[in-house]
Amino acid sequence: RRWPSFTLFLEDGRVAIDNNPAERAIKPVVIGRKNWLFAGADAGGETLAEAMTIIESAKLSGLDPEGYLADILARIGDHKINRLDELLPWNWAPIAQEAKAVA
Repeated sequence: RRWPSFTLFLEDGRVAIDNNPAERAIKPVVIGRKNWLFAGADAGGETLAEAMTIIESAKLSGLDPEGYLADILARIGDHKINRLDELLPWNWAPIAQEAKAVA
């Protein structure tokens, strides 16, 4: 009964033969899972989850997570609260690019 599903990758070149890319993407989370059990408290675990979400969103947007975080943390204090969406990974532009756009 499962043979058509099993051989789908032979008929459709868009279907991957395995799920290695997906497994590689979640590997850091799986490796750290035991360590994150000891985040200290529920609030610590929630903070860690939020940080991981921001980091992974930056990666998905093709950004260097360390550079992205350094830039937004440096800017967030002076940034207008009604324009925080500009600092999201998919909208973010480095300060140098923003200066060129304004000029």
